[in-house]
Amino acid sequence: MCSHQSSIQDPFGPSTPPSASMISRSLFILLPQIVKSIPLIMAKTAKTTAIRTGEASPPLLFRHVSPGPGGSTLEFRLLHFWEARKNVKGGPGILLGIEMLMIDAEGNLAQGFIGQNRRNQYEKELQRGRIYTLTNFYASNSKVMYHVADQRLVICISHASAMSKDEEDIEGILTERFRVHSFLDFEANCDLRGDLHDIVGHLKLVDGQALHQRPVLCTKDDSASRKVMVHLQLKDGPVINVYLWDEAAVSFRLKFDASEATPTVLLVTTVNPKSLGGKLCLISMSSSRVFLDEDVDPTREYLTWLTTNPSATSLVNPVEVVKAETLTISEIAAFLKRQPAKVAYFDCIATIDDVKLGTEWYYIACKDC
Repeated sequence: MCSHQSSIQDPFGPSTPPSASMISRSLFILLPQIVKSIPLIMAKTAKTTAIRTGEASPPLLFRHVSPGPGGSTLEFRLLHFWEARKNVKGGPGILLGIEMLMIDAEGNLAQGFIGQNRRNQYEKELQRGRIYTLTNFYASNSKVMYHVADQRLVICISHASAMSKDEEDIEGILTERFRVHSFLDFEANCDLRGDLHDIVGHLKLVDGQALHQRPVLCTKDDSASRKVMVHLQLKDGPVINVYLWDEAAVSFRLKFDASEATPTVLLVTTVNPKSLGGKLCLISMSSSRVFLDEDVDPTREYLTWLTTNPSATSLVNPVEVVKAETLTISEIAAFLKRQPAKVAYFDCIATIDDVKLGTEWYYIACKDC
């Protein structure tokens, strides 16, 4: 056993140290393998560090979104969603998908879109007021007409997207945000088909009926029930006609009839300022929502202002006469001849004997007026 062990010798000899040339050759052989292994070692170390720390990138804010595909995560509250349709003459329109109004942790609003081919996948999970997380979205340039949000990019759900509803609420994300504008702003943007802003004021007439006796709203299932017209007195401007259509009209009727006391304050979101017969009017859109009296902060604040300014409820701005009464043509003509001159608007009941097609809006007037 001992003699066998003694036959094994140190290759360098018992007392001979390795030469410099041998060390150089060994390093020359091993160096490429060492260099090749460095990236793999660093990658493994970085991955291990990320797993150990458990840190995740914070959600992307709307103002940081860039056009094109995005792999980051968005976290937002869904404020509202509605059907997106392309108008078709004489029909209900072509359903394009679902549009969404979203708000992030900074309080910025953005518009989202789910195409018709993905509607069934997501529609049942949509719930107003809930928090959602979205990854792998696509940001597209906003449509030219009718903006409902600050952000000019539309966040689209793509085939690679994953959107989930969070179980826990996030108090840091606002539950509502409104873009209330003044009469002068609406006047400046009339017929431009640009930004759709919100309006708040107190009611003067509802479908031509004064509020001192609670108005009776139409509930018939016909074309008349698709519209509600209100005269709205603004704090900083004249009385203005607001036309509520379809879902907005239904929502107004339900809330109005459900109120114990006759509602006074009205807020309508995303209205379209248009000139009808030379007069500025506000038209509800598919995205419009309706709020009364105590529903949200702006209506509550306006209601408080009315309480401290009781004369405002009986005040009629001289720009427009809103008294509901029946007049003949001769009485209207006599009114126009009075001095000093005043501006007034009249709702006329007439028989239509011809309709010119080719436009969505119709203006009916006496040819001699």
